[in-house]
This record gives sequence, C-alpha cells and structure tokens, in this order.
Amino acid sequence: MSHIVSIRTEIRDELAVKSACSRLHWPQPVMGKHQLFSSQVEGLGVEAPGWRYPIVCNLQSGELCYDNYEGRWGDTLQLDRLKQSYAIEKTKIEARRQGRFVTEKQLADGSVELTVQVST
Repeated sequence: MSHIVSIRTEIRDELAVKSACSRLHWPQPVMGKHQLFSSQVEGLGVEAPGWRYPIVCNLQSGELCYDNYEGRWGDTLQLDRLKQSYAIEKTKIEARRQGRFVTEKQLADGSVELTVQVST
C-alpha cells in the first residue's frame, strides 16, 4: 500500500545539509558568521552556484537566511534544489536510522520518488 506524504522542510540537520551539498556537487557548507548584503548572520553557510551571498541555515530555528535581491543575486532554482536535496537526504538518514531500506527514482519532471521499505 502506498501513501502520499507532503513535507514542510525545516533545515535543522548539519549532516543532511552536507550530504545535500555533496549530492549537488557544491562546496561543503561552513559553520560561522556569514556576510549578506547589509547584515551578518550566523549558521551553516552554503555557497550556491551563481549566488552573490551564501544561503545560511539556522539549524536551531530551521530557517534559511539569504539575500538574492529578488533573483538578481541568485536564482531561486538553486534554493529549490538545495531544499529538495536536503529533504531527500534527511529522509534517507532517518529511514536508515530506523533500519529501513530506501530506494530513489528521478522522475521526468525533476521530482524524486523515494520508497521506504517498511517490514510488516
């Protein structure tokens, strides 16, 4: 039996962020203070391709801080790719932590289908 699941992604797991960056072939994120246009924020900084400033993950709140100047300083497609990759990697980490087997299938529309085997 299959079930449809909707996930609201909060970025809280450092290992999953690092795995997402590896998956995307991006530089590994760096913990610390990061400069945005007019402010400094602390967290796990991700360097997305084509972005002037990093995407900073506040692992405590789960929120992302970034300044892409309405797309002029960074394509939101890259942000969406990061969130999707994070959700995939976090799901795989948690499923494996519970002893589950995960398979992944890339769909034609760019989405990813994950199947988590649950023993009955």
